[in-house]
Amino acid sequence: MTVQDIRAFNRFYTNVIGALDYSRHLYAPYTLTESRVLYELAHSPRTDAVDLRAELSLDAGYLSRILNKFEQDGLIERTPSPRDPRRRNVTLTARGRETAALLAERADESVGALLATVPPGDRPRLTEALHTVRTILSAGRPPAPENVLLREPGPGELGWIVQRNAALYAAEYGWNADYEGLVARIVADFAEDHDPHLERVWIAELDGRPVGCIMCVRDDAPATARLRLLLVEPGTRGLGIGDRLVRAVIDFARGVGYRDLVLWTNDVLAAARRIYQRHGFVLVAEKPHRSFGKDLVGQDWRLDLHGRVSDE
Repeated sequence: MTVQDIRAFNRFYTNVIGALDYSRHLYAPYTLTESRVLYELAHSPRTDAVDLRAELSLDAGYLSRILNKFEQDGLIERTPSPRDPRRRNVTLTARGRETAALLAERADESVGALLATVPPGDRPRLTEALHTVRTILSAGRPPAPENVLLREPGPGELGWIVQRNAALYAAEYGWNADYEGLVARIVADFAEDHDPHLERVWIAELDGRPVGCIMCVRDDAPATARLRLLLVEPGTRGLGIGDRLVRAVIDFARGVGYRDLVLWTNDVLAAARRIYQRHGFVLVAEKPHRSFGKDLVGQDWRLDLHGRVSDE
């Protein structure tokens, strides 16, 4: 491997990307950099200008002009940060989320068209090669919290939520297939009938693969949302993924006007319980039950979304 090998690959890949982005179709009416800022805002639960500058290595003045344009276009809102009044939180409006989703859909379609030219038997080899490049060029550095991306699920990933919940809870707590059935029903209900303005699923992604998930769905009680199916892969625990997922649900539920956020869990899930407590959830009821092949104590937790704002 020589410097010229890497430069030759860069020229080749730049041409591939250029062919995908014909006549700026992918990003119009925004530039590539503006689209990247939208992408970060759409996949981060809480972001301000300082975070964006650090993540994207952008000049402060250039980023300010981009955010001013977004605000004029009705794509973002800027509000004082509860962590530091000197900083401003930047969040997407409903129009901003729709615009980011459109740009993401265009990009997915273009890359999908590229992958369609790759024989199915070669796709696992291509995936492994891409992963190898990322691993080697990261110089062996362990994953960092900022490498974790929160995003909406892609095709097949609702099935991943069912599979990983069933496998992890069987391995860690000995729960039987009854739990897999419960998760499958929850996910199927969401897939078949949900309001995208009031309900949402997040996938936590690291190095191109899902490593966590969470759901926010409507509850039967008025003005109440329900947090469901928080999961973080064992190998990525310690990166704050669980906190980020729960924070994403809280911010979303508060932003769309829910008054309360509730959840049901079991007392054996101590790590999840600590996350809920850090974000202000209060235990309101406990009840022993026999489920998933085990004797458990079910717990109902509640968060008043008009109460204090967590500093986590």
